Amino acid sequence: MRVIETVASFREWRNDLKQEQQSLGFVPTMGALHSGHLSLFKQAKQECDQVAISIFVNPTQFNDPKDLEKYPRPLERDLEMAKQIGVDAVFLPQAQEIYADKYRYQVLERDLSKILCGATRPGHFEGVLTVVMKLLNITSPERAYFGEKDYQQFLLIRDMTKAFFMPTQVVSLPTIRESDGLAMSSRNVRLTPSERQLAPMIYRELKSSKPLSDVRSALESAGFRIDYLEEHFGRHFIAAFLGEVRLIDNV
Repeated sequence: MRVIETVASFREWRNDLKQEQQSLGFVPTMGALHSGHLSLFKQAKQECDQVAISIFVNPTQFNDPKDLEKYPRPLERDLEMAKQIGVDAVFLPQAQEIYADKYRYQVLERDLSKILCGATRPGHFEGVLTVVMKLLNITSPERAYFGEKDYQQFLLIRDMTKAFFMPTQVVSLPTIRESDGLAMSSRNVRLTPSERQLAPMIYRELKSSKPLSDVRSALESAGFRIDYLEEHFGRHFIAAFLGEVRLIDNV
């Protein structure tokens, strides 16, 4: 498995693949890998000749500096997990190269990015779309893979590639859950033991047939602080704080 740290080095490796007519599947991540990420890697391996992932904790998508500071970064563990599952290359870009322009240029979306997570996290999706466009331009994959836990994010990235005539096909895969139903997330490791026991209630309530007003009441009574609980695109979406940790899910 190659570990590549610069844009020039990645492009050199990618050009070699193109000369050999090998397709590339790409999975952008912020590290702290879990089984949800691994499902994306496995799908990419099935559909593409080579698989690359990126590990980059993108500073521009964090509206809370404390959240950025506390984001888990177990790099050695992540590299070992990627190697074990058969990833061919890991791209570890540096912020000073990704944002050599000092973030002067940004990708803005004026509709879908303003609801749900976009309504309460100003600047979040500008950061997400900007970094994903940069990463797709660097890696030029045939296919890029995203999980449906961040369904709003998936829709925005899919539509961005269409709007800008980018050749990459954006593929989504279903949310991977723990045995008790909690959607897998890198932030779950920040839950206290008691919070971790309570967290699966989000999924149980969300998939019930109750009106959303009753779901909200049940979760708030249990100690969750609801950021949003809404229906869009035939799905129920939630973001809720449990202690300091913000959890999202959709069904």
